[in-house]
Amino acid sequence: MKKIYISRHGQTDWNLVPKVQGITDIPLNETGIQQANSLAETIKNSGIHFDLILHSPLMRAAKTAQIVSDQTGIPLKIEQRLIEQNFGKYEGWVSHRGGKEFHLAKQQMAYSYENGESMLRIAQRVYNLLDELKNIQDDKTYLLITHGGVARIIHTYFFDIDNEEFSSYSIKNCELKEYCF
Repeated sequence: MKKIYISRHGQTDWNLVPKVQGITDIPLNETGIQQANSLAETIKNSGIHFDLILHSPLMRAAKTAQIVSDQTGIPLKIEQRLIEQNFGKYEGWVSHRGGKEFHLAKQQMAYSYENGESMLRIAQRVYNLLDELKNIQDDKTYLLITHGGVARIIHTYFFDIDNEEFSSYSIKNCELKEYCF
């Protein structure tokens, strides 16, 4: 059975506030760097042979991928379709201030967040990538290092969930998840 693995980037200062990051390019903080190092150790100890890391071009995911690659020897490649969703007007919002409104907005699949990207658009680009990986005729195992919003979309590719579950779904920083096609 063909599998892929995903991980969310390490922690940033905006994760601590918490602020909606979206496509805002925020670097890892010291904890995020430690988390990326721990992810590399987890991968080394997993017994799983990874052939390639595909990662978002945003610096928080790229740095996480680079740390993992440096420690494991897994080659890496930027994958534009793994970039976080553009949350438009919600970029930089402090979650406790706009949390309920943002939570409800994530349930609106066609809404583009005023100058942002709709859930349908992000799902299209991420599903296209997953379809390609599924249909590649090779035995390679891929690790995708990405963002919380993209991880939410990936989860829906493999599991049917309702809108409330969708808007509440999250993955921890540098958590490693396995999915089977």
